[in-house]
Amino acid sequence: MNFTNNPQKLRGLKSKSFFIFDMDGTIYLEESPLPNAIDLIAKINNCSNKRMIYFTNNASKNPAYYLEKLNRLGFPASKDQILTSADVLIKFLKSHRADKNIYLLGTPYLEDMFKSFDINLTVNVPDIVVTSFDTTLTYDKLERACTYIRNGAEWLTTHPDINCPVENGYIPDCGAINELIRVSTGKPLPKAFGKPYGEVIEMIEEIYSENRENMAILGDRLYTDIALGKKNNMTAVLLLTGEATLEEAINLPEDLRPDIIFEDLFAAEKYIF
Repeated sequence: MNFTNNPQKLRGLKSKSFFIFDMDGTIYLEESPLPNAIDLIAKINNCSNKRMIYFTNNASKNPAYYLEKLNRLGFPASKDQILTSADVLIKFLKSHRADKNIYLLGTPYLEDMFKSFDINLTVNVPDIVVTSFDTTLTYDKLERACTYIRNGAEWLTTHPDINCPVENGYIPDCGAINELIRVSTGKPLPKAFGKPYGEVIEMIEEIYSENRENMAILGDRLYTDIALGKKNNMTAVLLLTGEATLEEAINLPEDLRPDIIFEDLFAAEKYIF
């Protein structure tokens, strides 16, 4: 299947000054950097009129973990360049749900992150259940979450991703866990705080003092990365290095279709500088 990018949109990409890079499936798969990812990001970091950050919906780890991983894999990264969906949710909890008791369905990394922001965690009847990509999920944790939600606790989630790309395919992500809870409880899916929701861009604009019109998001998923750009007035760049296929992308309605599609980050580099 052939696809030709719009020349005007390609020229517009060069004018962008702020780049948001997804991680899983966009710049690496598990422990393997994708081709040209390290070099491209290094060039952006060394460019006087361009900046970049890493943003992942994957909240199974905290920013400290991602910083260590990125540096270990060879990516130039500093703590202030890394954001996750959990950062956005924590900001919401601190601003709008202060002093509420939270039951967290998440990894120990995420628990530590919540505790570091003085979020009140409990295993007993909570005000709110927060679900995330819990790679330490047990039936007991799942049963508690379902019971609390069924009995009226507010339900929030870090992100809606169904699958997480890995080297040999995909593993179930937060969205898959949420679907299980939805079917069990009969409750609607919860409010999410990662991509593609507007709270992500509002937080990025606030932290980095940058206007969304100057931003481009580069990612591999249509319903998170690309939808974030399309719904929030940013340039949305799809990389065919992870979840989405070219056929899926071009079959989307025009208002949801990626602005630009690249086979890989070698192709992207030509139009960023």
